Amino acid sequence: MAKKSKKQQSAGTPATVALTAAGVDFTVHAYDHDPSHPSYGEEAAEAMGVSPDRVFKTLVADVDGSLVVGVVPVAGSLDLKALAAAVGGKRATMADPALAERTTGYVRGGISPLGQRKKLPTVIDGSAESHPTICVSAGRRGLEVELAPGDLAKLTDALLAPIGRG
Repeated sequence: MAKKSKKQQSAGTPATVALTAAGVDFTVHAYDHDPSHPSYGEEAAEAMGVSPDRVFKTLVADVDGSLVVGVVPVAGSLDLKALAAAVGGKRATMADPALAERTTGYVRGGISPLGQRKKLPTVIDGSAESHPTICVSAGRRGLEVELAPGDLAKLTDALLAPIGRG
């Protein structure tokens, strides 16, 4: 019987591969994605039976001409002014979805802050620290990864700042 290589054992999305390589404790949650659901994040929270304040969405914004990732609870929204301020910028707008997909290597609704094609500056809403674990996209619709917020911040070199609006 042939042994599986380390690469084969950790096969998955770039996000789960990055977590495995980093030796971080995490749990993968899979669910059947419903394309007609109005909110990817709320769908994830409902499907996993997790409070929406523990499920975070990954949004890509353009801050003064550079792409920046904002990670905020699905129950709220991204405060673009606060995101710009957190990275020392003046103005932020939501990034073009096609550019966000090309740059991260993920599809909209499945963008993960982990394992991106091009590592972008990342800001996680400070509310994440009030939970022992949070859930973020594992890199595709219908797949979430649960991990400690400190581990997420460390792996993404993220700042923690109040960038979410309830």
